[in-house]
Amino acid sequence: MTDWLIINAEIVNEGRRMTGDVSIRNGRIHNIGRSLTASANARVLDANGRWLLPGMIDDQVHFREPGLTHKADIESESRACLAGGITSYMEMPNTRPPATNRAALEAKYARAAEVSRVNYAFYLGATNDNIDDIRNLDPKSAPGIKVFMGASTGNMLVDDPTILDAIFRDAPTPIITHCEDTPTIIANEEKARAIWGDDIPPEKHPLIRSRDACVKSTKLAIGLAREHGTRLHVLHISTADECALFEPGPIAGKRITAETCVHFLHFSDADYARLGHLIKCNPAIKTADDREAITRALAEGRIDVLATDHAPHLASEKAEPYTRAPSGLPLVQYALQCAIERVLDGKLTLERVVEAVSHAPATLFDVRERGFLREGFHADLVLVDPNTPHEVTQAEVLSKCGWSPFENFTFRSSIAATFVNGQLAWHEGSLEDSVRGQRLEFAR
Repeated sequence: MTDWLIINAEIVNEGRRMTGDVSIRNGRIHNIGRSLTASANARVLDANGRWLLPGMIDDQVHFREPGLTHKADIESESRACLAGGITSYMEMPNTRPPATNRAALEAKYARAAEVSRVNYAFYLGATNDNIDDIRNLDPKSAPGIKVFMGASTGNMLVDDPTILDAIFRDAPTPIITHCEDTPTIIANEEKARAIWGDDIPPEKHPLIRSRDACVKSTKLAIGLAREHGTRLHVLHISTADECALFEPGPIAGKRITAETCVHFLHFSDADYARLGHLIKCNPAIKTADDREAITRALAEGRIDVLATDHAPHLASEKAEPYTRAPSGLPLVQYALQCAIERVLDGKLTLERVVEAVSHAPATLFDVRERGFLREGFHADLVLVDPNTPHEVTQAEVLSKCGWSPFENFTFRSSIAATFVNGQLAWHEGSLEDSVRGQRLEFAR
């Protein structure tokens, strides 16, 4: 393993900035300081004043393996992570078969050990009939238990009140929820079908997957968590109304936390006219006012974590009429740059973005020795160039689906380098395919 010395970096970590150097030995951060000297065998990378951050930990991705690998797989999507400065991910259970028992969960870990370019972990999925699997889950084997409290793949909609109560009471790990109220969505879609049939206009999606559906389900999850003292994390907040349900401030000590996603900071319902089903996702992208409220909530710590909900589909699938066009979009390759756009707009500080994409997920999920630039921690790092713009082209997309909702958009920053466990895996647009990630460990 090559040792490294990164010099002349603007180091951003734990709410502070400093100009300095970082030495890496045996895959870990050896020293952080000024005027460090390279060891005999170390390579030197001159940051030239660029931002050195802890790698992003994405707490919500869908890599589609097993069962849906025609549109994505662990290898392809983890390669896209490298280009985007994401050094660890936590992947969702709604694959085919779903990861709803120990055997299916461990099969995904085994596959990732072979092909994942970045570090990995996998959620156990809840169903209406796997409460014993949930109760018997080793807390160190998964970041959490994913509960779909809204429509999802196959048997993964948990809508039995007795089962929901038991999950919130007995879960041995944090509970991670997708909150949308299914009866509300069904009623809204039936009304839309009566007018447009299968070809419902894309801009009606946020009226079908409505704010009322989100708020009703989020309130239910929060109520159950308060009743049972559950460690609850609510995913992909998409409305101003939901932001008000969470407390501002640091994540330390919170029992109920929230996440939003980069596309909710970037797009609004005005973009359906241009992008159509390409930005169809669940929950839906809503108004510009919601976007501004979510950004403010992220700034003040009402929303704790910023992630992607990366969920690729083929362009041909997205071209289908509304009722057949799947929800989800590929995001990992440009997520950090998307967040930095809000920094350059003056709406978020860089320190707050680092907290939301790295420190907070590490703290929330008890990730061992990652998510911070600390001596002795794994050297998962990203070097960001805030002065070199990057125009997104279809040809550079690494996700297997082959497209991005950001095509032809110019980000004002670029990802100069990504280190995974001390190995330079992405540098100036070039990917080192020999790098492999490690299974995340949880200090529980």
